[in-house]
Amino acid sequence: MDYEELCLSVCEIARKAGGFIANERKHFNPDKIESKGLHDLVSYVDKTSEKVIIEALSTLLPESGFIAEEGTSNKKGDRFNWVIDPLDGTTNFIQGVPVYAVSIGLLEGEELVLGVVYEICRDECFFSWKGGKAYLNGDEIHVSKTSDMHDALLATGFPYSNFSQLDSYMGLLKWSMTEARGVRRLGSAATDLAYVACGRFDAFFEYDLKPWDVAAGAFIVQQGGGKIADFNCGESYLFGGEIIASNAPLLAEMQQKVDEFMN
Repeated sequence: MDYEELCLSVCEIARKAGGFIANERKHFNPDKIESKGLHDLVSYVDKTSEKVIIEALSTLLPESGFIAEEGTSNKKGDRFNWVIDPLDGTTNFIQGVPVYAVSIGLLEGEELVLGVVYEICRDECFFSWKGGKAYLNGDEIHVSKTSDMHDALLATGFPYSNFSQLDSYMGLLKWSMTEARGVRRLGSAATDLAYVACGRFDAFFEYDLKPWDVAAGAFIVQQGGGKIADFNCGESYLFGGEIIASNAPLLAEMQQKVDEFMN
């Protein structure tokens, strides 16, 4: 398998889907919004983008299956499965807030081997493949070297439907606000992780996530020299719903505080 060639092809697929999304935003009709659950929105744009992506990936790797947010394909691959969020940051898109992305990761068995995050509004494509480095629009990127939490800019996401850990999370957020340089919430986990990969954010943490939110971004962080863990300091971040992403110096402190407040 030529992962590099495959990855570059996926970048083009993500850009094509992103172009469709950007064009639809110009005349988006909010009457076409649907609700999948409490504060969990979807539109024809998400669904059409996913269909475009799946069709292209099926041509690229015919034997592959899909783990996709909108469920437009339930095909399972014996060896390869794409993990897709066709529009990460749907609420931002609907409201016209310019932070949303296409996220495409590839699992070979249980191992992530490729990741592409295309942040549409800034025309920034973050990508990496197994055996390669991490890139932003062709330029190599790395996680930050920040080692002091007081110098760190953190990112997180706010729960919007699962409030079971809200009190604990607020304690962690208070600590983050008082100890770090700042805390940001963009509304797109894929973009948050991509920003960790290129050093814009020094760390990211969130709970109640899905595989398609984090697969591509987490892989790119690791390829950019970063570290990924779940809230129990383990490796169940992909399907476990919890993630911490940072550089090596900050990860231990982040893990300690997440364990203190959330476990």
